[in-house]
Amino acid sequence: MTPTPAAPEIRVRALRTDDLDRLVAIDRAHAGRSRRRFLAKRLEMHAECPAESLQFGAEVGGRLAGFVLARVQRGEFGRTDSSAVIDVLGVDPASRGQGCGRALMEAITTEARARGLPRLHSQADWTMGDLLRFFAGAGFELSSRLVIERPVALPFDENPDEI
Repeated sequence: MTPTPAAPEIRVRALRTDDLDRLVAIDRAHAGRSRRRFLAKRLEMHAECPAESLQFGAEVGGRLAGFVLARVQRGEFGRTDSSAVIDVLGVDPASRGQGCGRALMEAITTEARARGLPRLHSQADWTMGDLLRFFAGAGFELSSRLVIERPVALPFDENPDEI
């Protein structure tokens, strides 16, 4: 009988600005393109105003293997409560299935609770089955709120009386 290999030790820590290159590499593996400026802006925002964001990294063997970036949203469209909105969650493909995502979700949930934020929100493309299964396994459910969108290239020629 072959012994089951021990699960790797995962250390969750705050992200630092010098993590940017690793965040870009992990994110590129999922997004298929570099979103360096977006990720840099999120790290900068956290450094300037940490109360408005939640950011964690998961290390395996001393190497950043995953991360989560969220922002605090204080009311939206007439709502008065605040929440944490997960903008990006990424785990290095070589580290998937080892518990990094779960460790990151535990960290962000604990931090949100400590800040008095009653819920986490996120969005996912309905074709991203792995991500949707991960979110479902982490206790996320479909919200009663719908995300709606409109291409801005189309003319807005509706008659106000018809709206």
